[in-house]
Parts: sequence; structure tokens; C-alpha cells
Amino acid sequence: MALDQYNIDKKPGGGETEMSFLDHLDELRSRIINSLLAIGTVGTVFWIFNKWLFTYVIFGPSNPDFLTYRFFCALGETFCISPPEFAKQAVGFGESFIISIQASFVIGFIAVFPYVFWQFWKFVRPGLHETERKATSRVVFVCSALFLTGVLFGYFIISPFAISFLMGYTLPGVENIPTVSSYMGYMLMFTAPAGLVFELPVVVYFLAKVGLITPEFMREYRKHAIILILMLAAILTPPDVMSQMLLGTPLYVLYEASILIAARVIRKQKEREEAEYGPQPKEQNQ
Repeated sequence: MALDQYNIDKKPGGGETEMSFLDHLDELRSRIINSLLAIGTVGTVFWIFNKWLFTYVIFGPSNPDFLTYRFFCALGETFCISPPEFAKQAVGFGESFIISIQASFVIGFIAVFPYVFWQFWKFVRPGLHETERKATSRVVFVCSALFLTGVLFGYFIISPFAISFLMGYTLPGVENIPTVSSYMGYMLMFTAPAGLVFELPVVVYFLAKVGLITPEFMREYRKHAIILILMLAAILTPPDVMSQMLLGTPLYVLYEASILIAARVIRKQKEREEAEYGPQPKEQNQ
């Protein structure tokens, strides 16, 4: 990154002027304000329609008629799962009101994540060289698509299995009646981390660009990566094998895809170096 060229604006005469530190702060402030306004606007809309939000979105995976349950039951009795009926309770003073606000703005952030990331990228992008800008021209789309895919995967796949397992696990004389805040906390745990871990190919891409990781390194430590993936899946999901495999399998697929991405990055860098400096002589063993 060309830090000395960061956020450079062109003068009308064709010259260039470098923004001052205060100009950078003002630019960052405007990006943050734009992001907060978008989150606030969409979050307010969700809060106005909070009954629809909680009935069909947040509490959806706890409903036996949820899409995921119907899909797996259609595959056969062996695959059919369904959550037990359970009530939710609000035990704190004003808990329902507070949770409705929190849920509205959290989902508002997820909904406008592409715009928020675009604002962040608009702040960072001017500090890149022209070649770096071209190489990352689709980073907003790719990062947004991966994040939203991960969130949807957590919502439609991990959440139903996790809810079915956790609410179906009972102790003698104990009735499962979770609080709304507890339910919301678990729903956030099932979805947001999945969105983040789905960004693995992007992380590998940039690490390969700066030379911190190679496809050979990733292939050599594939077995270690599988163990780490299983550990991560165990942390992010309930302690049942099905939920862990549901998260671990796509993570492993992403890892293999990241190896291909790293290999492509290295190959492109070698091609550019050969085009600029000519073929490099191979080192001979002495």
C-alpha cells in the first residue's frame, strides 16, 4: 500500500495534493456517519415491523413449519427433524423492549453490510497502487457475498439443528423455557461467526499477495487445518456431531478453495515478474 499516496485528490490543473491528517479524520468521520445512518434507517424500519421480524425471522427456526425442517422431512423419515414446542420468556424489566431494539439494529447491520463495507473500502482504496486497485476491484462484492452466505448458512442450517438439539435435551424435572435474551444470544452465535469464517478465501488471498502464505504451506499443513476446523466447529456449534459436521464441511471446502486461490495469486505474480523482468534463472544445486 502506498501510504504516502493515501487519499490523494487531483487538482483542477492536473496536479495532485495530499490530504492532511485532519482531512483523513474528516473523511473517516463521514464514512462512519454514512454507515451509522444506513444501519439506523434499516434498523428503525425493522423495529417498526418488529412483530413480523420476531415472528417470521428471529423465531422462525423454532417453528416446526420452518423451511429447513420441511426440506429435511421431505427427504425421508430418517432425515426428518423438528424442534419441540417451547415458550420464550422475558424476565427482566423492559427486556422485551430492549431486545426488540437490539435485534432490529443487529439485523439492520447485517442487511446493510455490503453498504457498510463499501464505505470502509472507499476510505481505504485511494491508498492503494493502481495495480492493487485492479486486483481488488471486486472485493466489496466478494466479501459481502461470502459474509451474507455464511450468515444465511448459519440461519438455515446450523440454527435449526442446534435449536432442535438444545431444546430437545432435558433434565429430569426441568422444563426448558429460555429467556428472549438467551435465545437471541444463541441465534447471534449461530449466524454471525459463520459469516466471518466464510471470509477465509479473502483472508488467504491477501496473505498470499503479501507473501505470508503459500499453497505449498497450506497443503503441507492440511491435516492440522482439519483439526483446527473441527475445533472451531465444536466451539461455534452445540455439542452434537451433526451440527459440528454441518459447519465443518463447508469450512473444509473453503480451505481447499483457498489453496486454489493462493496458487492462482502466486502464479499471477510470477507471470507479472516474468513479463517485467524476463524469465528468472532457476537456482542450481551446488
